[in-house]
Amino acid sequence: MTKDLDGLQVVTLEQAVAAPYASGKLAQAGARVIKVEREEGDFARNYDNDVNGLSAYFVWLNHGKESVCLNIKNNDDLTILKNIISKSDIFIQNLMPGATNRLGISSKSLREKFPTLITCDISGYGQHGPYSKMKAYDLLIQAESGLANINGSSQEPGRVGVSVCDIAAGMTSYQAILQALIGRNKTGLGRGIEVSLFHSLADWMNVPYLQTTYGNRKVKRAGLHHATIAPYGVYKCKQDELILISIQNEREWANLCDFVLEKSKLITDERFTNNTNRVKNRGDLDQIINEIFGIFNRKTIIQKLQKAGVAYGQLSTVEDLAKHPQTNFISVSTSEGKINLLSPGAIINGENLNFGKVPVLGEHTSQIKKEYKSE
Repeated sequence: MTKDLDGLQVVTLEQAVAAPYASGKLAQAGARVIKVEREEGDFARNYDNDVNGLSAYFVWLNHGKESVCLNIKNNDDLTILKNIISKSDIFIQNLMPGATNRLGISSKSLREKFPTLITCDISGYGQHGPYSKMKAYDLLIQAESGLANINGSSQEPGRVGVSVCDIAAGMTSYQAILQALIGRNKTGLGRGIEVSLFHSLADWMNVPYLQTTYGNRKVKRAGLHHATIAPYGVYKCKQDELILISIQNEREWANLCDFVLEKSKLITDERFTNNTNRVKNRGDLDQIINEIFGIFNRKTIIQKLQKAGVAYGQLSTVEDLAKHPQTNFISVSTSEGKINLLSPGAIINGENLNFGKVPVLGEHTSQIKKEYKSE
């Protein structure tokens, strides 16, 4: 498989999700990733034991890395870490802001010593500002960023069911690191990157922010409906079977009216002549659609939607996802045998993906300490 980052070395002081996501993507691309853990290990190792006794989070994010246990408050182990950094291309850390300064390994000082080094500091709210010292976990950031308040049912706010803030920060870090590698190839210099969960998710909140600030619009929770597009959401067919549809433009709206609802007059109905009007009159529109869909079973509605070229989807469970005809898997080795992970979103040159092993805690400690002992 493609190993574009083969020959690059990454050292990472990481735990939980955001930083491991970023370094995990670097490992998948072929970089050597040295994961520095406390003696008790990354606490994500103990989030659950669902994968043959191993943590689902840890297995997902850490395959292909090397695990070394270091007590960086110990001078000898701190020296080992500094030696590793001196030979590395990328240094990632998600300790509390200020922690690396106290250890003498701040990103700024490291880049002054090693000008080609790329550093990435990941935090909850950023390295500076009134919230910089606050502990920050995914659900808390979902709430603070406003995401939870536009998510959930009409009755109450809700959490997105995966660690979306952590993932956003990990993705943001990964793309910034790749950009830094391109920049270093041009200039010969590394750079300092700062990423936070809050700011990564705030970037994703730009549409509701702009609609609220400039459109004077109150973005309301819409459950399984889109807050600002209609019709776009879940509807009931016969026997309460659910189907989701998405109308993105006026041509699709006309096709829905003509060929699915078979009510062409709705196209010119003043309540529904454009998306803005359809959102304002969503209650009336949903009632019309549900009444018509309720006459037919879901299979028939799907046939009508396909013929009309209208986008649709079904409300799958996680079990459905595992059996979905479009789902791809990758094989990953663990200490407890091989397991299947859902494949990453990008497939390179159509190759089958087969990533590295999930490391046992401290599996590479002796080897790495020998490799990087002080001369």
